[in-house]
Amino acid sequence: MPTIAEAAGKATRFTDYNLPDAGIRSLFTTESVWQAWLDVEAALARAQAKVGIVPAEQAAIIEDAAHLSRMDTHRVRRALAEQGHPLMPLISELVRVAGDKAGGYVHWGATSQNVMQTGHALLLKQAHAIVARLHEEVVAIVADLAEDNADVLMAGRTHGQHAVPITFGFKAAVWLDELVRAHQRAEAAIQPCLTVMMGGAVGTFAALGQEGPQVQELIAEDLGLQPMPVPSRALLDPFAAYASALALTSAAAARVCADVASLMQTEFGELSEPVPDGSIGSSTMPHKRNPKLTYDVLQLSAEIRALAPIAVEALLHPHEADGGATALLTDILERSLIAMGDLFVRLRHILAGLAVFPERMRRNLSLSGGLISSEAIMLALADVVGRDHAHVIVHEDSMRAAVAGEDFLEILSRDPRVTGLLDQTHLRNLLDPATHTGLASAIAHSAAQRAHRYLDGLT
Repeated sequence: MPTIAEAAGKATRFTDYNLPDAGIRSLFTTESVWQAWLDVEAALARAQAKVGIVPAEQAAIIEDAAHLSRMDTHRVRRALAEQGHPLMPLISELVRVAGDKAGGYVHWGATSQNVMQTGHALLLKQAHAIVARLHEEVVAIVADLAEDNADVLMAGRTHGQHAVPITFGFKAAVWLDELVRAHQRAEAAIQPCLTVMMGGAVGTFAALGQEGPQVQELIAEDLGLQPMPVPSRALLDPFAAYASALALTSAAAARVCADVASLMQTEFGELSEPVPDGSIGSSTMPHKRNPKLTYDVLQLSAEIRALAPIAVEALLHPHEADGGATALLTDILERSLIAMGDLFVRLRHILAGLAVFPERMRRNLSLSGGLISSEAIMLALADVVGRDHAHVIVHEDSMRAAVAGEDFLEILSRDPRVTGLLDQTHLRNLLDPATHTGLASAIAHSAAQRAHRYLDGLT
């Protein structure tokens, strides 16, 4: 398997030289696209032979000819430069290879977008399968992280500040829930894209007549796709919806990596992406251990998310077809899927090799001098004085501790409003972060089990 840099012919990100290509780039090469179109032309001939439009003998010749290895690709490329049409030169070459008699039946009753869009659906199906497999591997890894770290204490943070204690397993469960939902969304979104559109110039089957719907169904069955109920070239919304689903998936991945990159900072030191021996972070600062993989994921996600609104814009075209809109969506989906492959290869590597530092997590819990447990104190007081009054008491004591830099327990121990209700043993117990994680551990275990059941149901 070539590296990403080798497959792309260049390196644009930190880790392009380090990781394997997902295999999606090769699906969208010119040669691969041409073969997909030829596969559709062959399926069209086979279907038309079954309904009596094309003689079976001639359909077999077309099928035998529809292989790129039999084409003079130099001739095709020259014709492309002359004609400026993406498909017609390939059709002409297929006609030449098939011979005059069989060639007369090539592309019968179809328009270019019928063949091109259906061929693209074949490639989308293969590319999506690669992305989905990588996505599922990531889900399995995160499920294990949630399960294995269900009881590992750490600070929960809101607005960048300590909130209440959680466990790392709970944090992983949050990642997991979003990643599973993203997988479900993408699986649903790809299905309307995997269709055969063989309605002719505007989708009315004018050229194929009464046999048109049957021909379309036969092609769909042949190619493992679905027939398009209204085979109009104007219907592009499934592709925009799929691009949007990919964008949301990439956002879920980016959230994971934003957390990892943040918690990898020197001031946190709670997590680290895998940093191999010999890795260099800076040419001038030899000590640097930079989050290269996570930053690459963040960049890839930004690219994928930026493409989604353009896909939606492509829907705003007039009348029965717009080749420019179709070409734009084709390009967007190819770029998005290639980037998704690159993203998931990295995310899988990050999470499979993620270093977790429980001691540092526990140490960071104490940075606020006990303030992270203020809610637990407030709720204990609220049982006697009511929640609102308890909030006033604990807020005042918390602010004194924060401003003066004093230990929260000492301030609480000097406050008669507190000591009259809670003794030292009770206070110390409430200030132990382990006593105020709620159902974090149970949620982590439940999310992991649910994710594994979901994955098992896919097989």
